[in-house]
Amino acid sequence: MSCLALVIYPKHHGFLIYLHVKHLWFHLLIQVIGRDGRGSYIYGPIQKRNLIGQTFCSVGVCTHPGSGIESLSHTAEEKIGVLLLNLGGPETLHDVQPFLFNLFADPDIIRLPRMFRFLQRPLAQLISVLRAPKSKEGYAAIGGGSPLRKITDEQATALKMALEAKEMPAKVYVAMRYWHPFTEEAVQQIKRDRITRLVVLPLYPQFSISTTGSSIRVLQSIFREDAYLSRLPVSIIQSWYQREGYVKSMADLIEKELQSFSNPKEVMVFFSAHGVPVSYVEEAGDPYRDQMEECIYLIMQELKTRGINNDHTLAYQSRVGPVQWLKPYTDEVLVELGQKGVKSLLAVPVSFVSEHIETLEEIDMEYRELALESGIENWGRVPALGCNSSFITDLADAVIEALPSATTMYTSSNISEEVDDDPVGYAIKMFFGSILAFILLLSPKMISAFKNHL
Repeated sequence: MSCLALVIYPKHHGFLIYLHVKHLWFHLLIQVIGRDGRGSYIYGPIQKRNLIGQTFCSVGVCTHPGSGIESLSHTAEEKIGVLLLNLGGPETLHDVQPFLFNLFADPDIIRLPRMFRFLQRPLAQLISVLRAPKSKEGYAAIGGGSPLRKITDEQATALKMALEAKEMPAKVYVAMRYWHPFTEEAVQQIKRDRITRLVVLPLYPQFSISTTGSSIRVLQSIFREDAYLSRLPVSIIQSWYQREGYVKSMADLIEKELQSFSNPKEVMVFFSAHGVPVSYVEEAGDPYRDQMEECIYLIMQELKTRGINNDHTLAYQSRVGPVQWLKPYTDEVLVELGQKGVKSLLAVPVSFVSEHIETLEEIDMEYRELALESGIENWGRVPALGCNSSFITDLADAVIEALPSATTMYTSSNISEEVDDDPVGYAIKMFFGSILAFILLLSPKMISAFKNHL
């Protein structure tokens, strides 16, 4: 889950803007004159609002408001579909730059103000070209590309078989946010197959506005514009970290890996979750941190019922830049644990159910090396769930439980657009703001800022 964000701080007569990409920060001082003659934001803080419309909830299954449907009936005409949502990843080194472009072209990742949205694609192109060489090094280190699509396809096949075993035949589709098969491709196949009821299942155990939220907003946009899709009964499983099957599957993996240590009882269980900026949680209302903490509690409670009482801790990885991300940070905690005399550590990538660059390269290479340098002598890592049979069975149960509550997709726009009540002032700001944006985007200083932080 890579991300990019704009962070703005008031500074004198302007605003200090930090643009964050993974391993990349640059800042600019920008002042936009408002109609009151004072400096004003060209992009303000994320407002607390329901970022995915009426479907938002902290846990469990959510359905769109709309006309109700009768309870599930197994008729010959019923065609059940399951749509798996995932991030996607470049399959070859040649794919890295276009994958990065798709990532940074997402308006939910780079949040530009309305007057600057025409710069979305040029900015994405600039960042992706400059970022690609370093990203290619990371993907080359794990075999030349991301294994995410292959693993997700295998999970889709396993889920289809599990549903069939439960006498619930269904077609299972894979929708990647930033690479093939794109969400749009999967949805078109759903239409061609004339699916009559759909369950949307993100492959993220915990909800975040930057993962599940972004994918659902794309679905809402597609469904809103299509007569057939807008009438299709849909149920969205927003998060499932609290499900008994998932919790027990994670506990099984941890219990198994602990046995690989010479003294299992002395091993620190180290949960490493992907981080998000604190502003996502405190300003945008992202439930990710709360869900992650509850998830760890449930897993450790399950382990205690098995007589496993190891010490544990939770930290957040993949932070970059000067702004505050969710704490504690994985790299800092590893050093602290080494200084405290911890000798055996079992890393648990709790926010990932598939192996990808942030488990294979960041955890297995970067963090392992840091841990050993910090004095930790025995290192282990719990594998991602992948196609673990109990995990897949639980996902099948979640799909079956969600089906009866499917309702037609809400078709009205759920995200209100800011309306400027002064068209003259807005036009003036847009005119001068556009000129300023082009100067900033194309200036040598901007290019240098990117290159110096790659």
